[in-house]
Amino acid sequence: MNSSVRILLLSLSVAPLVAGPPALAAGAPAWLHALAGTSLPAYGEKTNAVLLYSGTAIEVEANGKLKRLERRAYRILRPDGAARGRLGFVIDGKTRVVDLHAWCIPAAGKDYELSRRDAVEAGLSDVENGMLATDIRGLYLRIPAAAPGNTIGYEITEEQTPYFMADAWRFQDVIPVREAQYSLQLPVGWTFRSVWRNHPETAATQAGPNQWQWTLNDVDPLLVEPRMPFAGGLAGGMIVTLMQPGGPGQGIKSWSDVGVWYAGLARGRRDLSPELRQKALELTAAAPSPLAKMQALAIFVQNEVRYVAIELGIGGYQPHSASEVFAHRFGDCKDKATLLSAMLEAIGVKSYYVLINTARGAVTAESPPAPYFNHAILAVALPADMDDPSLEATIQHATLGNLLFFDPTDPLTPFGSLSGALQRNDGLLVAPDGGELMELPQLPANSNGIARTAKLTLDEQGSLRGEVREVRVGRRAAEQRWALRTAKADTDQIRPVERLLAASFPAFQITEAAVSNLRAPERPFEWRYSIEADHYAKGAGDLLLVRPRVIGVKALGFLETKEPRTHAIEFDAAEHDTDVFEIALPAGYKVDEIPAPVDIDDGFASYHSKTEAVGRTLRYTRTYEISTLTVPADKADVLKTLYRAIEADERSAAVLTRLSR
Repeated sequence: MNSSVRILLLSLSVAPLVAGPPALAAGAPAWLHALAGTSLPAYGEKTNAVLLYSGTAIEVEANGKLKRLERRAYRILRPDGAARGRLGFVIDGKTRVVDLHAWCIPAAGKDYELSRRDAVEAGLSDVENGMLATDIRGLYLRIPAAAPGNTIGYEITEEQTPYFMADAWRFQDVIPVREAQYSLQLPVGWTFRSVWRNHPETAATQAGPNQWQWTLNDVDPLLVEPRMPFAGGLAGGMIVTLMQPGGPGQGIKSWSDVGVWYAGLARGRRDLSPELRQKALELTAAAPSPLAKMQALAIFVQNEVRYVAIELGIGGYQPHSASEVFAHRFGDCKDKATLLSAMLEAIGVKSYYVLINTARGAVTAESPPAPYFNHAILAVALPADMDDPSLEATIQHATLGNLLFFDPTDPLTPFGSLSGALQRNDGLLVAPDGGELMELPQLPANSNGIARTAKLTLDEQGSLRGEVREVRVGRRAAEQRWALRTAKADTDQIRPVERLLAASFPAFQITEAAVSNLRAPERPFEWRYSIEADHYAKGAGDLLLVRPRVIGVKALGFLETKEPRTHAIEFDAAEHDTDVFEIALPAGYKVDEIPAPVDIDDGFASYHSKTEAVGRTLRYTRTYEISTLTVPADKADVLKTLYRAIEADERSAAVLTRLSR
């Protein structure tokens, strides 16, 4: 189950630009010419294309094979709409492209036509985390002359032998859809069940014996906004489950059934070989406690087993055996979960697969049961008496007890914690009696953040010098470790600090920098660096204007738009940041004015800051906390007000006055 490509019925990879051979002038089909002649209403300046027609026809054969015909037609309105001419299709051992044609009908001039022979078949270009061996391929084709005013379209026919008798009709796009149509032809005796998402249910019309058709007109575009939830979880769609009399399609009716299916795939894969058992006991022999034993095994799988996905056929879902993964020291997410589960079993600790999608919102309690997952982690059953503050990613299960969710694939998140994308995300717990869809825990705000302190000195010319220490935990630590994963030279290692300071100083110099705990994700990541910033304070006669907030920007401007917010605002993880900046005053100056304190707490975010004169020191303190991962759209103005207050505070200045001579 590769972490970036194996998402059943959920998304289609976007193809990169592929330059094929010159297209031949030929006639586009009548259905596309009919659409090219239609007039369109006026659209806003942000609409770069219109989907004139989206048609999907599914014909199911008695043996369970599917024939799929898809047609799309677009009118390009603006230059950036040309991206609609870059086609990408995902194919694998279960999918065969029977035919492919694409056309362009220019506003003036002859038609262009391309076919299957003009397409390029290649490996997917967006696979993360290293090597990949798979039967999943990309078929790429570029339609020429996809320019404003022109109509483009394509038609593809595929034969499929799916593992699950289900199909998805995704009829909403980020551009307007004039007409969307879906038709289904079933063999005698077959039935179907349809579930609608993010759209009122529309009844099917029977177009013939065992043939149904759905048609929608003028589907509004899905608005794309910064920090919105996963678009695939918001877009309108219909999931169709196909049911053969007495066939395997009858079995998947609930999330419990999906769990039973996966448990069957994984049966026997966690059996311990003598070598694997010996290794588990060897790794834990010196560990002083049960928790230390689990941590030792987790670190081994995270760091000593390379991420390499080998997914051929059912291997996209079925894990390799733990003994095989151990012997070769590589595997993908489900393989690493399998290996760790087996090693935990060797020391008497039970664990369970958890199937999840790394895009929060891709799977919800309202989703129809199907394997919409692209990642696998573990739920580890902790002993009832194990109580350690590092074990934050836990829930109390009604029958399985205290469960800790852990991702063996993520080398930057220690045992006990959970990356932001997985928090408060719905995952399928593969329990002994079937699958259970549940929400994973949200970690407390103080498990993720930056604590920054600085002791600085300001001179009479307004130059600032001093030392800064920042301690990062959680996601904030992981992002620094990731940024430095390949850094070798000193100049490369300080790049993250340079980017941070560039947002706070027009000019600066880093005189020293040191990092701690880079390779120890179980400990806080720490930066220590010394800075010099000339002309930091601005002179005005006998006055010096100095900004107490020296480093770090919390204000965000993504809500500063004319249009009201449509979607909820999504944060990766809860967060708690603190700053303490102490600036020693230059000789001959005193504090005359200081900015007013800020105290805002709106329930899902808070900000508190204070500037004060303490002897010969200007002291600035602040805390910033995000406590809720999802802020409703109707609270966007409240959040906007918070960020405006933060921006004003970050820009505010204290006034220093020269003492009388």
